[in-house]
Amino acid sequence: MDCTASFLSYAQTGYFSKIILEYIQQSPSIQPFYSHPATIEGIQSAIADRKRFATNRELLVNVLEAQYASVATSEAVKNNIELLRSDNTFTICTAHQPNIFTGPLYFVYKILHVVKLAGELKTMLPANDFIPVYYMGSEDADLDELGHIHINEEKFQWDTHQTGAVGRMKVDKPLVKLLDTISGQLLVHPYGNEIIGMVKECYKEGNSIEQATFQLVNELFAAFGLIIVLPDNKQLKASFIPVIAKELIEEFSHVAVQETVAKFPSGYKVQASGRELNMFYLKDDQRERIELENGVFSVVNTDLKFSSEEILFELNQFPERFSPNVILRPIFQEWILPNLAFIGGGGEIAYWLQLKKVFESVGVPYPVLVVRNSFMVINSEMENLVAKLKLDHAGLFQPETDLLNQLVKRETTLQLNLDKERQQLTALYQQMETVAGKIDITLASHVSALQKQALKKIAALEKKMLRAEKRKFEIQQNQLRKVKANLFPNNTLQERMDNLMLYYAKWGKEFIRMIHDHSKGLEQEFGILTVQKAIDD
Repeated sequence: MDCTASFLSYAQTGYFSKIILEYIQQSPSIQPFYSHPATIEGIQSAIADRKRFATNRELLVNVLEAQYASVATSEAVKNNIELLRSDNTFTICTAHQPNIFTGPLYFVYKILHVVKLAGELKTMLPANDFIPVYYMGSEDADLDELGHIHINEEKFQWDTHQTGAVGRMKVDKPLVKLLDTISGQLLVHPYGNEIIGMVKECYKEGNSIEQATFQLVNELFAAFGLIIVLPDNKQLKASFIPVIAKELIEEFSHVAVQETVAKFPSGYKVQASGRELNMFYLKDDQRERIELENGVFSVVNTDLKFSSEEILFELNQFPERFSPNVILRPIFQEWILPNLAFIGGGGEIAYWLQLKKVFESVGVPYPVLVVRNSFMVINSEMENLVAKLKLDHAGLFQPETDLLNQLVKRETTLQLNLDKERQQLTALYQQMETVAGKIDITLASHVSALQKQALKKIAALEKKMLRAEKRKFEIQQNQLRKVKANLFPNNTLQERMDNLMLYYAKWGKEFIRMIHDHSKGLEQEFGILTVQKAIDD
């Protein structure tokens, strides 16, 4: 695939929060909230921290070998699992819930970012090995978020009555039917049959969503040596019992988060404040909050109640029934993995910046945080329109109205501003104010008020002149609207709306290879990928 890449700072896009922009810039105001900068020196410092923490590598390898026993995979994956036994092997991790059919495009970007960073670190620090990992948040119960995708701006929603952790839900007839419906949008493209066949092979009726996602991600990324971790596992959770017990008895994480948030500079948005007890009870088709009141632990929306002794007994007998929420999930991830760096989106990094004290409370190393790669993919048709409209890539992120106004002002042969007339009017009123003020000082303020009214009317006239002239640029307006709809579907970033299947259907595995090749490791920038010769153009 013939592609050129350019990059913008995240600040230039206008789509990222103050806390993320200051984190990328390593602003002094944000430095107290993380341990290591996103630099090679930060990675080396994280390695030193990791070596002081006793990760149960044997347990991790045994669990991974069991998880992979049911799927055919690559030698690269098998070798990477084996490498995890070594104290000189570390992981580079990203995490995401099991959205149906991989969800939004940034899911793919996150995974390819960990692959790229792991490879770059091996080159820079050859004495160590670095393994790319996708940690599946399969215990998430938010089906509203995970149960739909968008293709060509059309929303496809999974209509199911299942409840509880989405990863434990089963592929049912409505989901299979939904995939058949989506097929109609994709089979017209060169690789539509290939991606639909691949997805159908994974999303077979009766498979869990966790297993379907595991199979699909393995099929797409096994060649890169990506390891998928399924943390909804009794053995892994059994190893985490000391932290779960501490949370149940002390409710320590809430206190740690509140202490941190209280020190946030003004202007930093609190991303995830959590609860007093940040643990769920997970069983069958239920995932409900655990609450503590007057010494009694109750599971919300159930009749389950436990004393302190009873809930600790339950924890030791059935650790798989305890599910960390957004505050403690990162701790669990770093507990079971020999991890150096976590790659996440803006919202994820923002809430990780609230967690440093939580990590310190249980002695778990805090990883390097890296803002994930972002990309905008521009096909040849869109790039031609961008060129015709004389827009640059940074300008594309401006509102459509602003871009059209700029275009009309640039292309028109008529005068659309009244700056000269405004200056003349101002001079006239200043002269009248002087004359009137000599007669009666109170008249000067009256003239000043008349001047303000006149200037407002001039500004209103300018708007009317621009609006009238814009009607002559209907062709350009339609072209601009088409560009914005393609690159910013539903007025958001392409990567937050579009699904991988459409891009795969058009360009096949070359699309994944293109994203990998242009991904960056520790540099945190927004990529613009212009496909010079698209198959479907």
